[in-house]
Amino acid sequence: MLTKSHITTILPVRQMDRARTFYQDKLGLIPEGMHDDGSCVMRCADGGTVSLMPKPEGTKAEHTALSFEVDNIDAEIRDLEVRGVKFEDYDMPGLKTLNHVFATKDEKCAWFTDPEGNILCIHQEMRKHH
Repeated sequence: MLTKSHITTILPVRQMDRARTFYQDKLGLIPEGMHDDGSCVMRCADGGTVSLMPKPEGTKAEHTALSFEVDNIDAEIRDLEVRGVKFEDYDMPGLKTLNHVFATKDEKCAWFTDPEGNILCIHQEMRKHH
């Protein structure tokens, strides 16, 4: 069964140095090193990994490619903004943010993009915090 398998999210990047700097310096992920195929694995403290895969032509996903679960979304937004991360704001039917946060009774979410155009999210599960 795959339920016990470690999962790695693979994200395409056009410029590896720029992507590595963003994930390491702005998001705080820990570089694990380069692989023979040119990819770079970045690790979170909980063991989750992101593999930055070189793709010179890039790709454009119109959906969230990766979401980080956080304990306090407001504090995390402040910390990331200090590091230079720019959050998106939305005002459309079914999705309106207030101070960068979209909230339901179950979760709060905030989105930003990496320098490569990948859509990233931080989310706080509200069910766990009642």
